[in-house]
Amino acid sequence: MFWIIAAFDMPDFNNTDVAVLLADPGEAHVSVDGESYAPPMTANAGAEISAAARTVNEEWHASEAPASTLPVSSQMLPPESPNVQIATLTDADPTLSDAKKAPGSVNALDDCLVSEVCIDEYLWSLYQRTPKRDSIKVVEQRKLKVIKNGKPRTVVQSLTKLVPEDFTWKDPKAAEKVGMSLMEYVIGGMDHTFKLKLYNALRAADDAGLGPGITSAFRDDYRQSLASGLKAATNRSYHGGSFRGGYGHGLAADLVSVSGDTDAQRWMACDKLWNWIDVHPEFGIGRPYLDKDPAHVAPIDGKEYADHRRPNLASRLLAKVSRALLNRRTANGGAAAVEVKN
Repeated sequence: MFWIIAAFDMPDFNNTDVAVLLADPGEAHVSVDGESYAPPMTANAGAEISAAARTVNEEWHASEAPASTLPVSSQMLPPESPNVQIATLTDADPTLSDAKKAPGSVNALDDCLVSEVCIDEYLWSLYQRTPKRDSIKVVEQRKLKVIKNGKPRTVVQSLTKLVPEDFTWKDPKAAEKVGMSLMEYVIGGMDHTFKLKLYNALRAADDAGLGPGITSAFRDDYRQSLASGLKAATNRSYHGGSFRGGYGHGLAADLVSVSGDTDAQRWMACDKLWNWIDVHPEFGIGRPYLDKDPAHVAPIDGKEYADHRRPNLASRLLAKVSRALLNRRTANGGAAAVEVKN
């Protein structure tokens, strides 16, 4: 039976993982579905087996070249863990992040110029750092006995004096009444355009070393009713009364300086801040009442400022007389022109 083995072009099994087991030299066992099956030998079986062996041999020889370059499995190192790319929030290319932060980029503009959140936080910080103290006028009445026309009489004398007042409790109480946080109530209730003007002005004043602070911003009708001293009617306050539009339409704030250790120093610092506001109208805010209510500021283009910063009475009378004379001359000139034409 050796001729059957000679008929095979036997491959080299040393470099392959394939093993052909011959239970009997005369039988070629094939596994079908896991069971050993030995087909019967025919006359042409040798030729068929030889052709099949050549085909397998060619395939094995074709695979030997790349396989020969591979190391022996026993000498191979254990495979390394595969590289896994983890997504992070950082930029993959550092040059891109640098480009975003470039000074000339549009994204490098100050976010506070466009972000209302940043504006609110800055104004809120000025409100928080400012003591809520004020001096209010208190009128006291005293009874005095005087002699008039030789007869003793009792008269009532009124004396006005300034008394310090701490009104820190007023804004929190008003905010609690409407169910808002203090920041949302005091800062959020102001008009957006006015807040932007106020932000720019107070930033500049802060950079100038004036130490600006906010004692009062938005006020609703209830908060206005708690105010003392010089104040508007309950619903007509430009701080945000219902007659002026209410929440979100506050167009006034009270500004002081937090610089100084004593009352005299703080008063001088406040006066310096108010004068600075008067000479810098480019920021769009001003003091409508000047020394009558020096801390009160409002938009220059607003109704409150226009109503209370009109020219004095003498100037208005002079302008009225001038207009009357001009109208009279124009009328006489027109009549004369008509007569000449006729």
